[in-house]
Amino acid sequence: MTEARSHAWNPELADAIIARRLDEPGSCLPILHDLQAAFGCVPQAAVPMVARALNLSRAEVHGVVSFYHDFRSEPAGRRVVRLCRAEACQSVGGEAAARTLLAALGVDWGQTTLDGAITVEPVYCLGLCAVAPAALIDGEPVGRLTGEGLIEELLVGGA
Repeated sequence: MTEARSHAWNPELADAIIARRLDEPGSCLPILHDLQAAFGCVPQAAVPMVARALNLSRAEVHGVVSFYHDFRSEPAGRRVVRLCRAEACQSVGGEAAARTLLAALGVDWGQTTLDGAITVEPVYCLGLCAVAPAALIDGEPVGRLTGEGLIEELLVGGA
């Protein structure tokens, strides 16, 4: 998923985004995706706006945002690393690679570095078992990872 993050919070823009999709059946998810594309996340201030427009409770909209892992309540870092936590990756060093990366960045799962550069997220099976341990780095699949290789990619060679 590519996130534009091209706009600071703007309620008028959010209203326009919501209005564009209102007449579509099942419009909640498309509206939330469009909000995230515009703002880099689904801002908390947008939740009551979506709820009101769709005649839902704020809890229902919040439930959708919090249920789906691709939605965020806060913008992600400039780079996003999604490390596979499934069994195949764990069995060939994925846990050690993850520990090394998280320690080097000073974050835990789902957190972003203080400088806003990197967000690390867990995912459960990327379908890259043949090249485990695997990750998506900025949406691109990467396999045969080590912690040191991840650090090299993110901190030295990749920015």
